[in-house]
Amino acid sequence: MSSLNKLTATDAARRIAAGEVSSEAIVADCLAHIREREPVVMAWQHLDEDYALGQARRRDAERPSGLLHGVPVGVKDTYDTHDMPTTWGTPIHADRHPDADAAVVALLRAAGAVILGKTVTTEFAGLDPGKTRNPHDSGRTPGGSSSGSASAVADEMVPVALGSQTAGSVIRPAAFCGVVGYKPSYGVLGRRGMAPIAEELDTVGYMARSVEDIALLTAVLTLRAPMPPVQPRASPLRVGVCRTHLWPEIDQSAADALDDAARRLAASGATLAEVVLPRQFADLTPRLMTLVGFEAARTFAHEWHTDRDRIGPNLQAQIETGLETPYEEYIAACRFGAACRAELAALFEGSDVLLTVSAKGEAPEGLSSTGDTRFQSMWTFLHVPCITLPTARGPNGLPVGIQLVGPFHGDDTLLAQARWAADLLIG
Repeated sequence: MSSLNKLTATDAARRIAAGEVSSEAIVADCLAHIREREPVVMAWQHLDEDYALGQARRRDAERPSGLLHGVPVGVKDTYDTHDMPTTWGTPIHADRHPDADAAVVALLRAAGAVILGKTVTTEFAGLDPGKTRNPHDSGRTPGGSSSGSASAVADEMVPVALGSQTAGSVIRPAAFCGVVGYKPSYGVLGRRGMAPIAEELDTVGYMARSVEDIALLTAVLTLRAPMPPVQPRASPLRVGVCRTHLWPEIDQSAADALDDAARRLAASGATLAEVVLPRQFADLTPRLMTLVGFEAARTFAHEWHTDRDRIGPNLQAQIETGLETPYEEYIAACRFGAACRAELAALFEGSDVLLTVSAKGEAPEGLSSTGDTRFQSMWTFLHVPCITLPTARGPNGLPVGIQLVGPFHGDDTLLAQARWAADLLIG
């Protein structure tokens, strides 16, 4: 039985370019696997098999050129697509058909990608869950808001998929589902055509089953050549082990994953040092929630005044809080984030990368919540690049990840470090 759906994007692109396999064959295997697993996982919001195969055939009729020629990609249903509906995960916009692609979708197409379909998002990429299940245990959350993207990649329905992060919407679902998730530095990738929540925080991100694929998508979305192969390190990697103020609240599985990663990195030559964040950083998440509520109340003004009853309860509560938040409190939250960013820069003087947990632990049971956002949101507010690697398993056999964090605009260096670390940490 063919299993081309298991290929990474890097391998798929290489084999298509070499004429070893067709895009149509890969897409057909992805669709066959989706037909088998979608009733359980429910990762897709829009999927037209004939249209996906038609795209693949057109790619096969062309001379391979772009870095993703013929490679299927999933797109979170918060990104506009000119040829597919974009509903933002809400019945309010169930019939929304954009006229143009989001900037990042246009870049994927220009690189030759086949847009396989639209993956499920939580409502407006917020905290009200969608239909998607965790592919490892259908009774557990896949995380959110990029739930469909994480589950589809983890279940080998598609090699890579777009997500987005305002608090923890890439890193958390990637960790819960056991894939690699990447959130670049704030503002590095264009957000035109992406559903907004909070302009001060919204960031394009993506999921894959390898760091190589993350680097490949980064090259495509920043209009650059692929990163060179991993080279032996000329000097030891300096790792700052950052347990943060949330350490007493994490599950033992997350603590064990962090300690295990630290030990293995040290055994491979990395130098480790404990990094303690300034005490005021404990206020980052509360201030972020102030900022998100205030901006969401303005972002969703139309829906609030025309379809309030159809907005989910979590977003309703967030908007109500935002409407009650004084402007001065919002500005204070923005200034607080900027002050913390300035302090964080100094902490990287002795570390190339910070090592921390990706989430509280395994994906929690139940589907009414997408999980605790605090272990990702502080880094989102700090605007720094983050990547989660699936390095461990918890007591229930579910994935547990560790998170590597780089300095602002240190994206290329972080990816290079993550590629080296992944070879050591991912079995």
